[in-house]
Amino acid sequence: MASFEPTRSRAPGQAPPPDSVHPRDSSPDAPTSVSRLNETIRGFVANWGSVWVEGEITAWNLRGGHVFGRLKDAGGDALISFRLWSSTLQRLPDDLKTGDRVVACVKSDYFVKSGDFTFTVSAMRHTGLGDQLERLERLRAQLRAEGLFDPARKTRPPFLPHVVGLITGQRSDAEKDVHRNAELRWPQVRFRTIHAAVQGERCVPETVAALQVLDADPEVDVIIIARGGGDPQALLGFSDERLVRAVAAASTPIVSAIGHENDHPLLDDVADVRASTPTDAAKRVVPDVAEQRALVQQLRARARTRLTQRIAHDIAQLEQLSSRPVLRTPESILTTRSHELWTLVSRGRDVVTRRLDAADRQCAQLRASLRALSPGATLARGYAIAHGGDGVIVRDAAQAPMGTAVTITVAEGAFAARSEGPVPESDVS
Repeated sequence: MASFEPTRSRAPGQAPPPDSVHPRDSSPDAPTSVSRLNETIRGFVANWGSVWVEGEITAWNLRGGHVFGRLKDAGGDALISFRLWSSTLQRLPDDLKTGDRVVACVKSDYFVKSGDFTFTVSAMRHTGLGDQLERLERLRAQLRAEGLFDPARKTRPPFLPHVVGLITGQRSDAEKDVHRNAELRWPQVRFRTIHAAVQGERCVPETVAALQVLDADPEVDVIIIARGGGDPQALLGFSDERLVRAVAAASTPIVSAIGHENDHPLLDDVADVRASTPTDAAKRVVPDVAEQRALVQQLRARARTRLTQRIAHDIAQLEQLSSRPVLRTPESILTTRSHELWTLVSRGRDVVTRRLDAADRQCAQLRASLRALSPGATLARGYAIAHGGDGVIVRDAAQAPMGTAVTITVAEGAFAARSEGPVPESDVS
């Protein structure tokens, strides 16, 4: 690894750079200007060359296509600020992010107007994940395998909570943001706030204790854990396994509002709702009363319009139906039907009468035919029918020899007789 050594100052007797200032050139009576001093510093800094350094990325903020970040010494607490222009960023790996251990080629730069000292990165490459990030990634994989990040186990916060629990730092901007934005959206919102350390050794135990107190409160419908961002080092407490498991075990919906959009502690994965900022958490937890009133008015207007249209449609249909003759003079249909009924009854009566007369005539004809064919007509003319004892009609005199009992049937009844034998044909006439 190359060492960082600025270029040596000018040799003895060498003229100073133009517009530079030397301690001998200034005095209380003839002080130099700030701009001249800064220009002198910039002149010295400009002579320093580029150097390769190794460290861990602790901040990576993308603004306007450029990256502004910080690099931490892998073996200590020393930090430097750096910037990456968009043209350089396009040549670097796409997966660079906070927590990565990298080697970077940096060149010092000094801003004359602000007096700020920073480094411009011309090249950067991975040397492996930082130890902390590596541990967090292992823990993240373990918790995901246990199902703690499963969306099915997460609970949606209520539409309008009775009491909102808030865990945040005392007199923090996060607390002010949550209260201000929630009260702007719903002035009657109620909070139960418990202050806890949001970084350092006290962060995890105090946050877990506050969480258990709020989770046991039956009036608290949702709990917000809020912090206003910071370096990944400061956010480590919100990736602690104790806190993550306590959040997973809570029965009250939890909203994580840690850091900004590019921060991603483990608490975000296990919480029921992840908010990008404390302001976003307030918007997700509390409905906007103005929006709700506007929505109610809109729904009322739509219902009124629908109802008015339906009533107008029904009235038009009733008017159309009532304008029909059958409804305008309903008795006319009864009169028409009564005439039709009378005509049908008369027609039916005539048809029945004709059919009965025809049936009577047919019966008379059949009666006359039967009468003409019936033996009774013959008997009425004086004839008789003789039946033997076995009921057989006597058609031959030989069937009734002398002494045979016969039954004689005449037109009006029958009588018994006994045969005297056959009669000569001469006597029959």
